[in-house]
Amino acid sequence: MSPELERSYAHCRRIARTRARNFYYSFVLLSREQRDAMCAVYAFNRACDDLSDEPGSRRDGLIRWREQLDRALQGRYGPDPLWPAFHDTAGRYGIPSQYFHQMIEGVTSDLEPRRIRDFDELYRYCYQVASVVGMTIIHIFGFHSDEAIPLAEKCGVAFQLTNILRDVREDAERGRIYLPEEDLERFGVTPGDLISVQPTNGFVELMRFEAARARSYYELSQPLMELVDRRSRRSLSALVGIYRALLDKIEASGFDVLSRRVSLSTFSKSWIVVRSALGS
Repeated sequence: MSPELERSYAHCRRIARTRARNFYYSFVLLSREQRDAMCAVYAFNRACDDLSDEPGSRRDGLIRWREQLDRALQGRYGPDPLWPAFHDTAGRYGIPSQYFHQMIEGVTSDLEPRRIRDFDELYRYCYQVASVVGMTIIHIFGFHSDEAIPLAEKCGVAFQLTNILRDVREDAERGRIYLPEEDLERFGVTPGDLISVQPTNGFVELMRFEAARARSYYELSQPLMELVDRRSRRSLSALVGIYRALLDKIEASGFDVLSRRVSLSTFSKSWIVVRSALGS
């Protein structure tokens, strides 16, 4: 490995260690090569998110990022130190480039205040910002059947729905309401209810409905575990276990996500990793 490439992977590892609150725990169950690849992919996705979340974010910043992506995929690196590791990972694992473009399209849609009309629209958003991540990382895990691709898509939807439930208030304060308007209307919930400290009965019922939807996607994606390479199953088990535990905690709180941010403790995430490592 060249010094430039080693420095790039070290940079991506630092980003993953400090920013990947849930993903990084599952990385420890992979080989060193796979861990480095996951860190490179995470660093790219983190940069995309940051470009859309920073105050004053503009579309031209993401356009420039897309241009750097296209050059990096050809081995011509921009100023960001992640690109050599990213290029090496994408080539080594044969990750389709359209996944990275779709990720940028998804976060670009977050530049403006966002309202989603129905679940079909929400599914498309989840696909762009989360399913494509799942479809990317199973190339790093390795898989035995093309059936793994649509299952990874569904797993990504489950993860993103969980994130949306956790971040309802934070997103609404940014003008982003991902819960479909048709569902808000069904349960009598207004946009103002999403930034109120005191949840209404309708809000709780809405959240219960959306949590059941997220849980259904975890169940639909369950066969993925048997389709990835055996050496990677413990990592996938830990990753799914952490996100399902987060959904469990949101439900157990009575959907108290307006007054606080629900999260798992370091101990809880570590224990899920240990259980996955032991195959339990």
